[in-house]
Amino acid sequence: QVQLVESGGDLVQPGGSLRLSCAAAGSIFSINVMGWYRQPPGKQRELVAAITSGGTTNYADSMKGRFTISRDNAKNTVYLQMNSLKPEDTAVYYCNMIGSYGGYRYGQSFNSWGQGTQVTVSS
Repeated sequence: QVQLVESGGDLVQPGGSLRLSCAAAGSIFSINVMGWYRQPPGKQRELVAAITSGGTTNYADSMKGRFTISRDNAKNTVYLQMNSLKPEDTAVYYCNMIGSYGGYRYGQSFNSWGQGTQVTVSS
């Protein structure tokens, strides 16, 4: 089982910045896609950004130019740098990773989610 541990959520004022981190632990052979999703209060979960093992990125339109996703393959970690935060960015942010196991489950795929970290943008 691959476990994801997120950190970095906080209360921030409008216009401020935060950096979220998510590290994977477990028997991992490779991680193909790392992504961030968010769920605002009373709304459905939505994609924020994703990045492939080759570095190709994809952003939701409302995050383009403000958020930057990056990854450290050696650490099995994905980051989300969030700038110019707005009150509507308030949500629980979840990381997601899709890849394949190492060890005795070599070659089997996994699709793991973090527990979520709260980001609140308010003055």
